[in-house]
Amino acid sequence: MNRNFVLAGLIATVLVLAVGASGCVGTQSTQEKVLVVGTSADFPPFEYKDPKTGNITGFDISLIKLIAKKIGYDKVKIVDMNFDSLIPALQAGKVDVVIAGMTITPEREKVVDFSIPYWTADQAVVVRKDSNIQINSIKDLYGKTIGVETGTTGAIYVKDHVGKNATIKEYSTYVAALEALLNGQVDVIVLDSPVANMFVHKYPVKIAYTIKTNEHYGIAVRKGNTKLLNEINQALKEIMNSPQWEQLIKEYFGS
Repeated sequence: MNRNFVLAGLIATVLVLAVGASGCVGTQSTQEKVLVVGTSADFPPFEYKDPKTGNITGFDISLIKLIAKKIGYDKVKIVDMNFDSLIPALQAGKVDVVIAGMTITPEREKVVDFSIPYWTADQAVVVRKDSNIQINSIKDLYGKTIGVETGTTGAIYVKDHVGKNATIKEYSTYVAALEALLNGQVDVIVLDSPVANMFVHKYPVKIAYTIKTNEHYGIAVRKGNTKLLNEINQALKEIMNSPQWEQLIKEYFGS
């Protein structure tokens, strides 16, 4: 056996391994840390598509980007989907977090973990601006055709409190429910009050009644992901107690 040949072979092998190892370290050190965020971009001013650019923007989007930066992420990837697909996507690991004006409820807390609350809302009954429909209590919804977005607390509330006393039509997005109202396919729609207020300023609709539900929005993470949840909560506390919070409110709510 030629010892010089063997030695040369060993040296070549070591060099290849060293170069390979060096390449792996370089890749890891330059790899971006990306937070994948699930949302449903039909919920202005919290999340919506910018009519000029088509990009997803809104209060929630700006908020999660601030949080991500605080907790060490280089980039945020926004994944848009129907609202009722968000929790399944989170459970399946397709997204890391969900921020979508999502109300913290006992049912949802069984399958995901929520951050501390960052917003409070009620439910609003919205009618066309030229409508003569008057709503003074929940019972005034009896006999009406009601539009709701599938999987939302508005849909759940209507089913629980009106049930078979009305015709309930479910839509995949709030925008679709709004279009159904404007086209006369439903008499009213029920949705979160901040979005209803936004719709009133942009479309020929009005709020006929506000249902005081005192809901709290939270950011959802996979059940048991305590590390990420704690990081989000700490960042959220810092932001809500800083000038950034007032700047966000002013930018998306005007006051």
